[in-house]
Amino acid sequence: MHLNTKKIAFAGVMLALTEVGIALGSVIETNTLFLLAAASFFVGIVIQEFGLKSGAGFLLAGILLGIFLSPNKLYVVSYAFMGFYILIIETIWHFSGRASGWIRSRNFFWLMKYLVFNVLYIPGLIYFWSMLSEKKAAKGIMLMSVVFGQFILFVFDKTYEYAMGKIWKENRHKFGF
Repeated sequence: MHLNTKKIAFAGVMLALTEVGIALGSVIETNTLFLLAAASFFVGIVIQEFGLKSGAGFLLAGILLGIFLSPNKLYVVSYAFMGFYILIIETIWHFSGRASGWIRSRNFFWLMKYLVFNVLYIPGLIYFWSMLSEKKAAKGIMLMSVVFGQFILFVFDKTYEYAMGKIWKENRHKFGF
């Protein structure tokens, strides 16, 4: 099979699985975050197999298709944030591998992950609280939400690393990679 044909076919299957994950998040409410996270992991698979540009196009296609197909548009926004986070950290990983010194260290990478997450998360959290009521949110609740978000990032990121480093790495040969 020609490389571009294989690339398009594989990305199409991954996109279909992404949309199934987003749609199932609306149906199975108890597993929404798990399904949206799993759907966003396909962005990472496409990036690892075909590069950053293909991953960005895949994320954009997933978002646009999700807008048309998903019954709950808020889940598409959540998927977009998760997928964008993965795209950014994979970009940082790609370019930090070329650097030297502290920039190449694991600590720098974790620092960048938390920085990227908080740049995405805190404005979204503030906007969410402003939509709930016109009153200022209690500082304690907002602080707990920020701390809880850091914990969720840690779990999400460890799960992503496991999915890419263990599950995908061991099974990618089944897809001809």
